Amino acid sequence: MNDLKLEDIAKLAGVSRSTVSRVVNASPNVGAATRKRVEKIIQTTGYHPNAAARSLASQRTNMIGLVIPRTTSAFFTDPYFPHLTQGVAFACNNHHMTLSLFLVGNQEDENEITPRLLRRGMLDGILLQSGNSDDMLFRRLISSHVPLLVLGRPFEEKSVNYIDVDNILAAKNATSHLIRLGYQRIGMITGAIRSTTSIDRQAGFKQAMAEAGKTIDPSLIVEGDFSENSGYVAMKKLLPFRPDAIFAQSDVMAIGAMRAVQEAGLQIPKDVAFVGFDDLPVASTLPIKLTTVHQPITHFGIKAVDLLIDMIEKGTKPAKRMILDAELIIRDSCGGNSNNRPIVQGVEFEGSALKAPA
Repeated sequence: MNDLKLEDIAKLAGVSRSTVSRVVNASPNVGAATRKRVEKIIQTTGYHPNAAARSLASQRTNMIGLVIPRTTSAFFTDPYFPHLTQGVAFACNNHHMTLSLFLVGNQEDENEITPRLLRRGMLDGILLQSGNSDDMLFRRLISSHVPLLVLGRPFEEKSVNYIDVDNILAAKNATSHLIRLGYQRIGMITGAIRSTTSIDRQAGFKQAMAEAGKTIDPSLIVEGDFSENSGYVAMKKLLPFRPDAIFAQSDVMAIGAMRAVQEAGLQIPKDVAFVGFDDLPVASTLPIKLTTVHQPITHFGIKAVDLLIDMIEKGTKPAKRMILDAELIIRDSCGGNSNNRPIVQGVEFEGSALKAPA
């Protein structure tokens, strides 16, 4: 019965063809009992609506583009992006949408891919990973007719739809944790300084230091690019200045930095403590488990799709914004885990919870 048409389903269900069409296209203007009856018949008959006809009728392609300004090698070597894509793909499947992935690694890629992204009738909406301050791809997409949701705070926020985690507060909490543990020479390995992610995490670091009355030593801040090698190289530069704790703006950079510390014959956290950012699965499986900020990467991808679909169906004005919370997860690398339970400056640490002594 795979050659069934809408009229056949309507006859079997005892409803009009337009009612079946509304059920197939998930229109809310159908009674619950009627919807259930039609859906049951669709399921039992194995009816599959014609995708081309549905797209023509609704002027929707049911396709979403995920655009990531990274090379293929960078995409697969940075664990953040596979986890993000997993969440996006999961949500697309739940919404019966097709996901198209576009990796834009250079100007040639951008020139080739952008016309396809902007072709009318190609995509219902676009998810764009936030880039740098001079990101021309962002400027070209934001001025198009296609609904666009930026993943991460964009440099130009006015009238831009975006979703992000609270990077400032999360970085502030991570740094404050090191301060409360009594560390004095706290350094930071940043991501690429032209990214809003790095800018916001630096802002949180500086807020925590200022509120604690601590002077920031510029020699203890080194730029990375969110890669493991950049964390390793940055830590090599930091070691001569004898930091006793490091806030690395990503887990991957923290892992590279920890390797450099161990190669120098130093111990973690005795000589240098670490806090990362992301809470990738590897953070909890390292020989010295990494204290880190947990940001819900997969959930972030799911919520991004939900928000984009809401924009597609209801419009993009006013601009949509969603900020997700991030939580500090305390493990071995900072010296404040549940095994040590230190009491420093009047605060007792127990597991991942903070509480004042009785």
